[in-house]
Amino acid sequence: MPTVLVLGFDPHSVPGMDGDAMRAVLDAELARFADHGIDAAMTLVAPDATAEPAIVAALDGHGWDVVVIGGGIRKPEPALPFFELVVNLVRRHAPRSAIAFNTSGSDSVDAALRWL
Repeated sequence: MPTVLVLGFDPHSVPGMDGDAMRAVLDAELARFADHGIDAAMTLVAPDATAEPAIVAALDGHGWDVVVIGGGIRKPEPALPFFELVVNLVRRHAPRSAIAFNTSGSDSVDAALRWL
């Protein structure tokens, strides 16, 4: 069974976002992975000092086929240094994993399928 890790910001840590509504979208997307026969996990972090150890633990904990980096990390220009950190953590801790990028919380399956 293919394995996918989705990395993203915890929607409750994003100012102005309805964290509960976005979390429901993310949970629905996790269920959609199962519909495709994909074993998926999601690690959601706050953009602070706790993020790096949480991401490293998730990457080191499994041999992922694909790591999807969420649009919330990738898109906003102020998050560019954090995005670079995440990409380099994936390169270092999951070097055999393909890297994919979603555009929203509801298309992570599509992003992963491009590389499976």
